[in-house]
Amino acid sequence: MPMSLFRSIRASENFHIVLWLVKDVSWILGWKTLGVTMFFPTIAVAIWIAWKSREEVGELLHCLAVVCWIMANGIWMIGEFWFEDTKRGVAIPFFIAGLLCVGWYYLVLLPRQGRRTEG
Repeated sequence: MPMSLFRSIRASENFHIVLWLVKDVSWILGWKTLGVTMFFPTIAVAIWIAWKSREEVGELLHCLAVVCWIMANGIWMIGEFWFEDTKRGVAIPFFIAGLLCVGWYYLVLLPRQGRRTEG
């Protein structure tokens, strides 16, 4: 993989979209091997982006929400491929964790930042 894809977080995010789309297209077309194979680089790049964004809490929380979303999405995909949707329930905690990440940001941290800049 060319290192230029990781020259910046933005370039990594753009490449991450490609990975995610290939994973999801594979899912919708029923290509089990490619779909599951693409899950691994997709989640790995999401984790890498979150790690690189760790110095800004707002960015980190959004990136962690994406990691949770991809985990839930991957579990759902695997459930549909091999377990006749019985694994969807396992995905729910990951979706909730993602919502908690962004919820914390928008309901707690962002209002605190607003109060600090007003006073």
